[in-house]
Amino acid sequence: MDSLAVVETYLRDLQDRICTALERVDGGARFVADEWMRSEGGGGRSRVLKDGAVFEQGGVNFSRVEGKTLPPSATAHRPELAGRAWSALGVSLVLHPRNPYVPTTHMNVRYFEARAQDAEPVWWFGGGFDLTPYYPFDEDVVHWHRVARDLCAPFGTDVYARYKKWCDDYFFLKHRNETRGVGGLFFDDLNQGGFARCFDFMRAVGNGFLDAYLPIVEKRKGTSFGEREREFQLYRRGRYVEFNLVYDRGTLFGLQSGGRTESILMSLPPRVRFEYAYAPPAGSTEARLAEYLVPREWV
Repeated sequence: MDSLAVVETYLRDLQDRICTALERVDGGARFVADEWMRSEGGGGRSRVLKDGAVFEQGGVNFSRVEGKTLPPSATAHRPELAGRAWSALGVSLVLHPRNPYVPTTHMNVRYFEARAQDAEPVWWFGGGFDLTPYYPFDEDVVHWHRVARDLCAPFGTDVYARYKKWCDDYFFLKHRNETRGVGGLFFDDLNQGGFARCFDFMRAVGNGFLDAYLPIVEKRKGTSFGEREREFQLYRRGRYVEFNLVYDRGTLFGLQSGGRTESILMSLPPRVRFEYAYAPPAGSTEARLAEYLVPREWV
């Protein structure tokens, strides 16, 4: 079995299905496709939606890239793989809605192979999804986590708890002492149980994303908002920028491996606001967000 080809077929179809569903929800804007090649090996298909009725900007990337030697970001926690050739496939998306009552979201599913002469390939899956609201609603967060819990259930009673905690720990801004949002799932280095079972789990995460996110979008996209909510959204988007440029392993891997910069930084918001020493008024709806930026059990 050509594992790379099998995973690529699924990922390309996933990108198509997600883009079609998001266009339908937006109601007007369309994704523009951008095919690109990489001189070191491989390429991808970036799709970006701009100035939609619902999504101010969103990107859904597919990539299959290769290299002769894994970069430092990939071997820092797996030093035994240093010097190996590699292939990486994935779909990654980030959606920045226009309405501050609709959360920003991120999803990624990916597959890696590392190869050396006279040795079996080392492979693993990774991915997950997380939610970053500006004006949180408990029922939305509970729904999000219920979908995550239910898709994990066939793979073990402890899977959701482990990958939820990993998400809480990973998407954490240490210099702010706050989570990036209300969490979800995060997993990496997954190869236990054999290829088929691990691939099934990755597909469950990829397929479950729309079930988790679209009901929230449909419920909140018509909520009225004004300049105050918009300015707070732009300010909080700055935290998203901070995390992606300081901590995110995927961003570091892409830049260190000679990836396509435009596609790697597609996750950044189209508009953002930084303000020195800003603090929302005590008791305000904006101040309430801080209550959600600590790990919590939702289901």
